[in-house]
Amino acid sequence: MTDKKYLGVWMDHSVAHFVEYSKHSTPIESEDVTLTQEEKNTVASNSENTIQNKENQKQGEFYKKLADVIKDYDEVLLFGPTNAKAELHNILKENHHFDDIKMSVESADHMTQNQQVAFVKAHFSNN
Repeated sequence: MTDKKYLGVWMDHSVAHFVEYSKHSTPIESEDVTLTQEEKNTVASNSENTIQNKENQKQGEFYKKLADVIKDYDEVLLFGPTNAKAELHNILKENHHFDDIKMSVESADHMTQNQQVAFVKAHFSNN
């Protein structure tokens, strides 16, 4: 029998920290997916709609990168201060590749890395 793999993901719309539930939990920051000021200036001559489309495209790419990590776990906790966790959860629920992964969504304020690790350990300690 193999051990279950647990993952906590503290996230907002531009950053995600992954905390694997184990003795050596170390958060890893993902790339920033917000538009830089230069990118906004480049598309500023276009409509607001173009800027929003580009931001939505980058957000979709960000969620896809998170999904690529999440697919390798048995249980996942999505937590953070914004509604990004719920957006990602809804996207993953629609994809049948994630049907066998137990997911939880919880609100949490901004946290230090140590607080994130403690939050994930407390959540999964009953498993």
